[in-house]
Amino acid sequence: MELDELAGKWRADLQAWAIPQVILDQASEPPWAHPVAMFTVTGEVPDSISHQRAREVLPVNGSVLDVGSGGGRASMAITPPAGTLIAVDHQQEMLHEFSAAAQAKGVVSHTYVGDWPAVADQVPEVDVVVCHHVAYNVPDVVPLLVALNDHAKLRVVIEVPMAHSTSNLNALWKKFWNLDRPTQPTPYLLQSIALALGYPAVLDIWTDETWGQRVDMPEADRVRQARIRLCLTEDRDAEVAAALLAQEDARSREIATLWWDVQSHSGMEA
Repeated sequence: MELDELAGKWRADLQAWAIPQVILDQASEPPWAHPVAMFTVTGEVPDSISHQRAREVLPVNGSVLDVGSGGGRASMAITPPAGTLIAVDHQQEMLHEFSAAAQAKGVVSHTYVGDWPAVADQVPEVDVVVCHHVAYNVPDVVPLLVALNDHAKLRVVIEVPMAHSTSNLNALWKKFWNLDRPTQPTPYLLQSIALALGYPAVLDIWTDETWGQRVDMPEADRVRQARIRLCLTEDRDAEVAAALLAQEDARSREIATLWWDVQSHSGMEA
């Protein structure tokens, strides 16, 4: 397929995940909010294929751009060798957590609030760009990939689950709303788009055994978050808790690391 066709398929696949308006109208809270507690970095981050791919090309005290950074899980794990961390996120609260984590690590950090690639022109070029668990939120993915590539001197590393990031709730959407959720897109399509852009993209697939233990959230908060995602009201918490227990919330997850080495290009001054 040509790039336009691949990009169009990606866009259509993500649009299929839209929640029907009749369900949204019954939601007590916006279902797509990201609680800061879910993305805060505490303690050491377990190593992963994604971290290894970024770390193996980083020079000592090298620079890293973390796009959709949250609290910095993707970049704190590669410090060292990284000595300068730059974060982009659309939530200022996430960037506060990022700065605090960088300070605890003893590394230089800079933050930019906004959506990527809208703020890309403000952000300097770095050695390695990392972008974890963002692509499934971006229907217009080509500008995202181009801006990632244009900001990296050495390598781009993207991490996404093999299935859409909210697919763990598919069975609950069926239970509570009789709504069948999609199964596309997949990282294979994302790789095809990167290849069509001329990037030598490699896809590594692995199992994250730590997925269920990534965030030490109280069980009540986990239930509340799932209930909000499902557009249910507070009086349904007990039903959501029972449903989560019945499906034995996954403790591991198949993950894809999409990465490529950047061809020489004239970029912005670091």
